[in-house]
Amino acid sequence: MATTTKLLSRIVGAAALGFMALTGTVQAQSWQPTKPIDFVIMAGPGGGADQIARFLQSVAEKKKLTSRPLVPNNKGGGSGAEALIALNTASDPNHTILVTLNSFFTTPLRQPNLGIDVMKFTPIAMMGVDPFVLWVHKDSGIKTFEEWLEKVKSTDDYVMGGTGKGQEDSIVIAFLQKAFGIKVKYIPYKGGGAVAKDLAGKQIMATVNNPAETKGFYASGDVVPLLVFSDERMPAFPDVPTVKEKGKDFSYYNQRAVVGAPGQSPEAAAYYQNLFKTIYNTEEWQNYMKTESLSPLWMTPEQQKDYWKVQIERHKELLADMAK
Repeated sequence: MATTTKLLSRIVGAAALGFMALTGTVQAQSWQPTKPIDFVIMAGPGGGADQIARFLQSVAEKKKLTSRPLVPNNKGGGSGAEALIALNTASDPNHTILVTLNSFFTTPLRQPNLGIDVMKFTPIAMMGVDPFVLWVHKDSGIKTFEEWLEKVKSTDDYVMGGTGKGQEDSIVIAFLQKAFGIKVKYIPYKGGGAVAKDLAGKQIMATVNNPAETKGFYASGDVVPLLVFSDERMPAFPDVPTVKEKGKDFSYYNQRAVVGAPGQSPEAAAYYQNLFKTIYNTEEWQNYMKTESLSPLWMTPEQQKDYWKVQIERHKELLADMAK
């Protein structure tokens, strides 16, 4: 199945170029927060979403961009259902925002009883997209994707870890199983950080993690990247092939976005949109994207809504494929 990310990159390209020419200052606006801002994180501590939220908070604090602090608040229960419910029922939508990943799309699809319609949420900022990488421990002796396939096919109890059924990594693992005719045992964790830690500790045999979640273990030489799920080879891993090079037209990215609660006022939304536009254009965030291997993908609020529609349909297809 072809990715939508390359297409969307072209769609937003002109907007991104225009944006990057802007100067990074938060202009005076009619609405200002009057109390600390509940900065909900749709995942547990240590994962990519958590790292990004805390980095964004640190930039805002360092540069004194907000009159009230962003307060990180991890709500990763139920594959992000806890966070979605918190936003959907927020008593003060103007002081409640959310850092999302793709469970923003998959969790409402998998749990329709939640009554969550993400199209009612308020678009704030698309801060980038995060590709996935297949990792093994160095002590496995596996150095190529082909060697990995051979190993998995030779055993009935190959164990991989991830953040839960229907989560981003499980979608990628389900693709691998179907596309390459393999079977693995899948152990769910509460967050990507815990998954990466247990691979480094050899509690599991392989993972599909975002680069930022595994960066420290890669730097120390504990883990080895075998395959990337981006459209092109990643600068951080120039010798690691893409799944497309293995003959499969597939790529998969995690959205790294900020959204507001349903019912957020246009004035509050404009405040947050300007805030995160300013953060996006800082040297700190631009460097963060490079060091953490995020792909830039800035969007206007209108483009974000269009992106959500596309991703909802795409994830309907991916989840249906998992169920077959």
